[in-house]
Amino acid sequence: MLISHYNVGVSASNFYEQVYAVVRRIPRGQVTSYGRVARMLGRPTAARAVGYALRALKDKEDHGVPWQRVINSQGRISIINPEHSGNEQADRLRAEGVVVSDDLRVDLDVYLWEGMHWLEIDDILQDERRASFPHFVARSVS
Repeated sequence: MLISHYNVGVSASNFYEQVYAVVRRIPRGQVTSYGRVARMLGRPTAARAVGYALRALKDKEDHGVPWQRVINSQGRISIINPEHSGNEQADRLRAEGVVVSDDLRVDLDVYLWEGMHWLEIDDILQDERRASFPHFVARSVS
């Protein structure tokens, strides 16, 4: 398994951007869980915060974040959002080739994305640190 265990203190908006960066890397036709995304970002107890980040996407089409690829750890769609139903998420996953049962379950043995390599995760975290603290970015001296 390629999950990182960073312990990074970040603001909610930076955490949300990190969540979006991870979710954008989930391959078409695969899913992962809220908890796995949180663990990849070094926040193993932040599964709900991952859900909040995805729910915060106002227009899910404009951000290029494939939010439908994140489900709960039991392989079930557990969306609680008046704007987007579990059936919409299931339809989007089915369109990507993921088999979703009538009770909104996905077989994690078949469709689970294990995650990113720690170097990819480090890149996401470093990009957010550079954006948050540009005055700490090393500059070359001529």
